[in-house]
Amino acid sequence: MPDWECDAVARDAQPSEFEVTGNSGEFSAYPPIADYGFLSDCEVAALAAPSGAIEWMCLPRMDCPSIFGAILDRRAGSFRFGPENVEVPAARRYLPGTMVLETSWDCGEGWIIVRDCLVMGPWRHEHPERTMHIRPPTDYDAEHTLLRTVRCVQGAAQLAFDCEPVFGYGMQRARWSRPDSGYHQAVARDDHGLALTLTSDIRFGLEGPSARGRTLLREGDTRFCALSWGSRTPPESYEDAYRRLVWTAHHWQHWLARGNFPDHRWRSYLTRSALTLKGLTFAPTGAIAAAATTSLPETPRGERNWDYRYSWIRDATFALWGLYTLGFDWEANDYFAFIADMAERDGGNLQIVYGIDGTADLTERVLDHLQGYQDARPVRIGNAAYKQQQNDVWGTVLESVYLHTKSRDRLDRRTWDVARQQVEHALEHWREPDHGIWEIRGEPKHFTSSKVMCWVAADRGARLARLRDEHDTARMWQKAADEIHADICANAVDERGVFCQHYETAALDASLLLMPLLRFLPPDDPRIRATVLAIADELTQDGLVLRYRVTETDDGLSGEEGTFTICTFWLVSALAEIGEHRRARDLCEKILSYASPLLLYAEEIDPRSGRHMGNFPQAFTHLALINAVMHVIRDEQATRRRMLAGEAAVIPWTPGVA
Repeated sequence: MPDWECDAVARDAQPSEFEVTGNSGEFSAYPPIADYGFLSDCEVAALAAPSGAIEWMCLPRMDCPSIFGAILDRRAGSFRFGPENVEVPAARRYLPGTMVLETSWDCGEGWIIVRDCLVMGPWRHEHPERTMHIRPPTDYDAEHTLLRTVRCVQGAAQLAFDCEPVFGYGMQRARWSRPDSGYHQAVARDDHGLALTLTSDIRFGLEGPSARGRTLLREGDTRFCALSWGSRTPPESYEDAYRRLVWTAHHWQHWLARGNFPDHRWRSYLTRSALTLKGLTFAPTGAIAAAATTSLPETPRGERNWDYRYSWIRDATFALWGLYTLGFDWEANDYFAFIADMAERDGGNLQIVYGIDGTADLTERVLDHLQGYQDARPVRIGNAAYKQQQNDVWGTVLESVYLHTKSRDRLDRRTWDVARQQVEHALEHWREPDHGIWEIRGEPKHFTSSKVMCWVAADRGARLARLRDEHDTARMWQKAADEIHADICANAVDERGVFCQHYETAALDASLLLMPLLRFLPPDDPRIRATVLAIADELTQDGLVLRYRVTETDDGLSGEEGTFTICTFWLVSALAEIGEHRRARDLCEKILSYASPLLLYAEEIDPRSGRHMGNFPQAFTHLALINAVMHVIRDEQATRRRMLAGEAAVIPWTPGVA
């Protein structure tokens, strides 16, 4: 690990702790969404504000109630660790190739560097019945510790920390008590048995619901603070804390080294996306959460606020695309195993979304006591979409099975049974309307993208049946696929030759950008080309793609929404597919420029201001980024090979010259 002194200056510009919002230009106490740092141990996630405060963290899983919820209400708990009287850091970055966040502070009379992480350590479980882990054991595991270290690298600085957990989404203040460790340890408890142990080599006091400490640091001084839960012993000294931080950093670097990343100027976006996806993975089951947060608004002060801390089955296809592309087969196989588990348990009748531990009941509730991020209400937990009918889920599973089978070059009986059930469901229901990929809360429609995914289910099912030499089944499913294909082409195309959102409209929909990626038609088919270009020209704001026009789609909600970043990345991939390589590269470069200072993405971007909106960080967006960036890189590599071949063809051969 690099020396502290060498890391004192990071690459990022100074972030703003406060944000001007609304047409009146009033100030908000909430940092911009894009300014948060993301921490994870693959069981728990945390968001760190530029001020040094942890403002979002849920225990014991990322979809459980929060202990720090200041991102949704400034009264709902936070944990600040940083210099007194300074709120804006000089720089922030991740230690290269890790999930360890480093913040550099100019304190006037000195400089300090803070490093934060959720600690990873060696695997310690010996009794399977005592752990949540379902997937095969690895060499590492979460230590259940939020670790914060500091070093003064020049001059002197006053350091302070204030740990104020509020349990149950801001409902219950902590009750602190002292063990036998004097001023260096305290325990906070809730009414349900959750205990948090705060340990530090800084003396601290207890003031009501808060644990507070402060100390003067001089050049070379080091301190640590650790918040732990569970049975693991917290660090007892700075040396112990530093050793654990180094182990955590090396763990992430070793994990990342397993991937295959091109030597390209956009490599850093790919590696950060891979780390973010790993961080959103719940290691015990292999499920990938859609995001780390709930109810960050898609519209300022709007009602489009949803809980994304769950695992959507539709993400499976995109997850497997991205993970297999980068060489992370273990993670892809674990996620596929989670889906297979759900399919077996539920008799093949998959919901569209599950809890990351496999929970089926995601009843949606409104938390009226929370103010919401920048007054955006309601704050929701749970997600009512789990009860919706979305006919794309079966095709998603079949595409996942197909990708999984290609990666392993075999199709076992368990996987085949899952595939068969999903094809049968698709063929039974494909003629029915549904709520579509965007989970509209208006009336069901015959959405084109849902029909396309039903075609995917039948088409991929037929291919898999041929692999198993079940030719009668393959012929039956291929016939069904051809029927669905013909139905889409007959009913979803307008007079311009453009595929439309559903059978009863001429409105555009960004989900149709998946058609060339799923090989519904060849990329050079005039209808595919017309659809991609129509979306690029008519469903964009300043070049960034909307899901749909809210004035043309009955989604059951009011208000506008920003551009969907995943859709813009889809457009990059689709443009590359149809041969618009220059346009794809330019758009990719543009959307990459909107990344947060830490190369993270929320769900949406306001094209006027560049603000990130929606839940953060968003797995779906980072998955689409991987696919889009790899499309552009491969096009560049192909162009370079052609140019080199052309040069070789015209260079004269000279005898005796090698």
